[in-house]
Amino acid sequence: MTPTTPLLPEHQALGAHLTEFGGWLMPLRYSSDIAEHRAVRAAAGLFDISHMGQIHVTGPDAAAALDYALVGWLSKVAVGRARYTMICAPDGGVIDDLVVYRLGDEEFLVVANAGNAATVLAALKQRSAGFAVTVAAPQDQAALIAVQGPAAAEILTGTGITAAEDAGAIRDLPYYAITRARVAGLSVRVARTGYTGEDGFELFVPAAQAVELWRAVLTAGRPAGLIPAGLSARDSLRLEAGMPLYGHEIDLTTTPYEAGLGRVVRLDKAAADGSPVDFVGRAPLAARRHSPPARVLVGLRGLGRRAVRTGDRIVRDLDSVDTPLGSVTSGAPSPTLGHPIAMAYVTPELSAIGTRLVVEVRGRGEAAEVVALPFYRREAS
Repeated sequence: MTPTTPLLPEHQALGAHLTEFGGWLMPLRYSSDIAEHRAVRAAAGLFDISHMGQIHVTGPDAAAALDYALVGWLSKVAVGRARYTMICAPDGGVIDDLVVYRLGDEEFLVVANAGNAATVLAALKQRSAGFAVTVAAPQDQAALIAVQGPAAAEILTGTGITAAEDAGAIRDLPYYAITRARVAGLSVRVARTGYTGEDGFELFVPAAQAVELWRAVLTAGRPAGLIPAGLSARDSLRLEAGMPLYGHEIDLTTTPYEAGLGRVVRLDKAAADGSPVDFVGRAPLAARRHSPPARVLVGLRGLGRRAVRTGDRIVRDLDSVDTPLGSVTSGAPSPTLGHPIAMAYVTPELSAIGTRLVVEVRGRGEAAEVVALPFYRREAS
């Protein structure tokens, strides 16, 4: 049986179209993809992301174990802060991209993609052998609700839904930080993180209280334009923001450097005594850092009206379809920009901004131009 989140009855009551994603039954949309996308850009959207994997890493060696298991320098993360990082295979290929929250000196919460959660859990357990640490997925995983959009902060702090003594802390919460607060009378963890390119928050709440929190936030946010949003809008939003999706821009055949995410690899990790810290995949990643890439991830602007899609081949022209020069990893019409966009891997000589390319779409050529990523960047507040 396909697992469901605690909010399934709410999605059904709201008329959501449901689909299987990452092994879970999830809402694809409630009304229209474009309406939900535009609501997040203009006001706010409410997402159920309870399918994401949650793994607790606790114990005296928790930080050291994560330094060894992941490419990031997690022991440098302060309590109450978070870090985007990756877990790589011994050859440097990406097993998954993660957000890791430091909840205490010896307590971390690792959030993995739903489809990779079991793999990440097994790898962390194997890599933590010899460390004084416990790695476990909670038996009663917290529900996870995201409030994303320019009105997100006002909805949580200016409508009375959050306890007065906590509203200021949420309003002042830095990006990639987490705190405890009472929202709708419930004790929740509030993180200023998200996957849409907008300001926003992710709320961790006990599963038994998920419906209560969902309804309260939806009611508080409706006057500001908040609406429920599904996976389709989440995907088009993250694409506009140039954010990678596992299985598309990153996978086991891709290193962080090829994906333009080499900044997350901390080859300079050091222990308290200054000695270098080894980690899984370090040697091949160090070698790859200075070697010319075989392919480069770029942004593409479609010059026609038809969007290109995942797997479409990039060629010089339709007479050279037998020698593809790259492939599209994600593509869709951009509701915000009004033209098709895509991310793609191409050979290095085709990666310069302004390069004109042809994408083969069902036997027809679609003209595209290499542009900078991200396609969309929110205005600084």
